[in-house]
Amino acid sequence: MSNKPFANLTFDEKLDRLALVAVRVGLNLQEGQEVVVTASLDHIPFIRKVVAEAYKAGAYAVTVLYQDDVAALARYQNAPDAAFDYTPKWLADGIADAFRSNAARLGITGANPALLKDQDPSKISRANVAASKAMKPAMELVTRHAINWSILAGATPAWAKLVFPDLPENEAVARLWDAIFSASRITGDDPVADWKQHGENIMKRVALLNDKRYHALHFRGPGTDLVVGLADDHLWAGGGGVCGNGIFCNANIPTEECFTTPHKDRVNGTVTASKPLSHQGTLIENISVRFENGKIVEAHATAGEEALKKLIAVDDGASRLGEVALVPHSSPIAQSGLLFWNTLFDENAASHIALGQAYATCIKDGETMDEATLNSKGANSSLIHVDWMIGSGKMDVHGVFADGTEEPLMRLGEWV
Repeated sequence: MSNKPFANLTFDEKLDRLALVAVRVGLNLQEGQEVVVTASLDHIPFIRKVVAEAYKAGAYAVTVLYQDDVAALARYQNAPDAAFDYTPKWLADGIADAFRSNAARLGITGANPALLKDQDPSKISRANVAASKAMKPAMELVTRHAINWSILAGATPAWAKLVFPDLPENEAVARLWDAIFSASRITGDDPVADWKQHGENIMKRVALLNDKRYHALHFRGPGTDLVVGLADDHLWAGGGGVCGNGIFCNANIPTEECFTTPHKDRVNGTVTASKPLSHQGTLIENISVRFENGKIVEAHATAGEEALKKLIAVDDGASRLGEVALVPHSSPIAQSGLLFWNTLFDENAASHIALGQAYATCIKDGETMDEATLNSKGANSSLIHVDWMIGSGKMDVHGVFADGTEEPLMRLGEWV
């Protein structure tokens, strides 16, 4: 790694540094592991650096599965109707086999957030359900943190133009890369050490939340009055953690959140999104929903409402919560003032909730429990896991104890 100040590095050297963080901090890749990488064709120059860094770390094999926006769109424009209920199971089975053999998973996000905005929401929903069913065995190993995995981002022209619509494409891409470098904490003299310190700071907050043993969280803000009951024996998490294979990894780069598992039957009230949601190529704006006994009973959006309603109808768990996370409004990503139209970034700019599958690791001894036992603790099960943002500088959060008393936890978006 170059010792030059970050501002003096060439773009190529900055990509080298991001690749280093992806492999050494995100995955903490161990000698002899395989790696399965998913990325866009636009990421090829960056991925080549990631692959080189992985082999330097001792990887035995690195397999890259590239995604092509043009080919993905061609499916929706030309494929027969029955094709949207099909996903190649052989590919999903192969990925699951790799994870069972201790392969690490690295996802590079950055596809066009608005790719499918003009496509049939029914086809999008059906395709997502088919893919989720096929990928469930693999994704269960991820949600249980059985293996080391990580997600980070790379800029693409389509994504950059959505974030910076008034700039020429080349300038927009450059600005987005700069925002990714900053949010991913690679601009210091020693990014690996910086990530270690950042993780320790988050873990101090996690320890405080675990000591509190709140029964619920009460969110109050514009359009929001929501009580989120917490699962029995819930655990808070944040930053990095040790996976089932004994390897410490940082699953999200960037990350600013402390998160835990809600009780699937104990969520009541109304909540309004504070940022738009980009989901599977569809933009969903101004989400507003009402929960009764854990389940969404009313849902609206000013754009993408049909896609939202199809999303929460995927299965029973899709209309219930699998995650609740607290993020201060002073988060560097929030303070950047950018709307990234990408959940990896926007969820680290604001407190958020997630519809769908819960993380077993956020239940005491959850990694050893079967689905029925996790459900008995209140952990939700679903084919989906979709985060959307509810926090802002106008949001107050109270911790609620089992006897119903409350204490301030966040005021106007900041920790009390």
